Amino acid sequence: MTTRRSDALSRERIVEATIQILDTAGEDGLTVRAVTAHLATGRGAIYHHVAGKDDLLAAAADGVIGRVMAAAADDEDPKQAIRTLALGIFDAIDAHPWVGAQLSREPLQPAVLRIWTGVGVRLVRLGVRGAALPDAGSALVNYILGAAAQHAAGARRAPDATSRQAYLDRLAAQWAELDTDPLVREAASLISEHDDREQFLAGVDIFLAGSVAPHDRQVSDKTGSQTGVIG
Repeated sequence: MTTRRSDALSRERIVEATIQILDTAGEDGLTVRAVTAHLATGRGAIYHHVAGKDDLLAAAADGVIGRVMAAAADDEDPKQAIRTLALGIFDAIDAHPWVGAQLSREPLQPAVLRIWTGVGVRLVRLGVRGAALPDAGSALVNYILGAAAQHAAGARRAPDATSRQAYLDRLAAQWAELDTDPLVREAASLISEHDDREQFLAGVDIFLAGSVAPHDRQVSDKTGSQTGVIG
């Protein structure tokens, strides 16, 4: 008689193993063989749940983003929910840089659809409708993913606080040397003192203000016309 494993293999366990491999060995280290070795199982058991490496990558990214979405679900204020979601994605890509690369590959993968839905639902609650909704959603999602991935790329060059400060000081000096325009030099002088997360959230707030403002103006115009106010 054969002994049945007490911990039946599941897609969730495969996803967790994939995330661990990606975090330690990167995309080059991710293979179906590596996952089977990590889980001490056979290739057939893995292929029962996933189709191959691309499916593993998509499932792992969805696993990480799914946790972010769950953390933002409790925010009843739609604007704060978007900020929580955006910062969660920023931190997730910072902790797992491979997620940023994966999210840029396929627009219809589950993780990207989660993000689009999460942002879109909150924008609707803020009053964004019609053609403005996909425009606002696209701009905001592209900013979130692009800025987070760019930060993660820079963070890999400076893994600790000391090296990060040296990197920012060097970057500021090089930028100032390349362009003598006073505005550029002023911006360069602020690089070494800025906080990445605060600057990222400031950008999210700018996009939200631009998305909601037209709706607020429309409501104000309608209210003004109903009360006889000429604006």
